[in-house]
Parts: sequence; C-alpha cells; structure tokens
Amino acid sequence: MPRIVAAQTVGVMGSGTDEYPVLAQEVGELLASLGVNLLTGGGRGVMTSVSRAFTAAPRAKGICIGILPCESLEDRAAPKDGYPNAFVELAIHTHLPLSGPMGKHDLSRNHINVLTCAAIVALPGGEGTASEVSLALEYGKPVIAYSPNPRLTAHYPDGVPRASTLIDVKAFLERHLALDRPAGPRSGPANSAALSRRTATRPGEGGR
Repeated sequence: MPRIVAAQTVGVMGSGTDEYPVLAQEVGELLASLGVNLLTGGGRGVMTSVSRAFTAAPRAKGICIGILPCESLEDRAAPKDGYPNAFVELAIHTHLPLSGPMGKHDLSRNHINVLTCAAIVALPGGEGTASEVSLALEYGKPVIAYSPNPRLTAHYPDGVPRASTLIDVKAFLERHLALDRPAGPRSGPANSAALSRRTATRPGEGGR
C-alpha cells in the first residue's frame, strides 16, 4: 500500500481589514508551488487575499485551512460573521471568540493558529497579528515578517526576523520545512529568476 505523505502547514497572518493584495498574492502562489497547506484565521483582509491566491494557483497537494472564531462568549456554536471566507477549503470551527488586543488570551484561536503550523509568515497587520507573532516566539515556532516597507511591521516583536523580498521568504521556508524538491526548474513564483524579476520591479506596499 503506498505511503501517504501529508503536506506541512504554513500559517499566513495579517490584517483582518486590509488585503495587501500584492504581498498576499505572492505568498499564496509561493505556498501553492511548495506543496504545503495554507492556514489562516479564515476571515477578511489578508486572510481572504492570500487564500484566494493559494486556491487559484496550480498545486499538486495542500489545502486552504481556516481556523474560525465563534460569534461571542454567549454564542459559541456559530462562527463570527464573515467567517469563513469563500476560499477556505477546510473550516475548523472553534468555541474561541477573542482576537485583536485579546489575541494572546486563552479564549483566542490564535494559539491554535500558531501551534498547528510548521512555520509562519506574518504580513502587515494590527494588534491581532502582532499577538500571533508574539505567540510564535513563545511557542518556538519559526516565524518571519514580510513587507518591503519596514514601517508596516515595525510594531512586531524585535526578535522576529524581517524579510523584504519574496526570495527571503522562500529561503526561510526551505530552511524550516522538509520540502519535496523535484529535479528541474519549477514553474510559477518559486522559480528564482521569476522571483528576482518580481521583487526587483514591484513597488513597496503603502500603509493603509
């Protein structure tokens, strides 16, 4: 009987309101090309844009996972309004409603988000994303903040390495994940030449 090899899971954390579409598309396509699962919080903003890019890109394996918050402390059976977004392929419902400035609380799903992942890429975001980055450091999970505009991730903890290009993100993932590496060049954004062209010509994301 053939052995089934499960894909590793990479979390992408970021703003729940701003999509940062250029960064999210790059990362989503990269993860699809690497054959990993994508995990997000399943909502709007970066969660939607990276999931859209991941599910639209060619992939041999890997699924789009969303870890969903519940509506409130009083209503734990229903997901929060707007969750999951249309691109989540596996929705994990939780009884955990807290987020944002309460992102490190025991009633926040951020602990699940971080602990489920083999590595984490943090795009620009607010207090909730910063709390996930902080939890990643506390739990000893590999994490990197990605933005060509350093001020968009300046509020993340000092101990988190920063990446300014997608090549940096790819190198980080290859260091921390046991990835299948088929012979010959890959198609799509994982190809180093393509990455170099894109990162060299792409303008930085502006703050929103």
